[in-house]
Amino acid sequence: MTPVNMLQAKSNLSRLVEALEQGVEREIVIARNGKPAAKLVPLNAGPAPGQRLGIAKGAFEVPEDIDQHNTEVAALFQGRQ
Repeated sequence: MTPVNMLQAKSNLSRLVEALEQGVEREIVIARNGKPAAKLVPLNAGPAPGQRLGIAKGAFEVPEDIDQHNTEVAALFQGRQ
């Protein structure tokens, strides 16, 4: 979503919260003088998707030949055999 300026946020707070509750928006950025200053998110938002990187680090080993069939798989996706 494009940032909402401070005056708009004050005037439309109930509408902004409703948009979050209904899932229309995942987050709303509130800007002061055109610069992002705060983020409005629902309480049940949970962790942001980007925070899960590396969650399985060290949990398994990647085999050396993992890329062995890449050209074959690519050909199948492109309709070639």
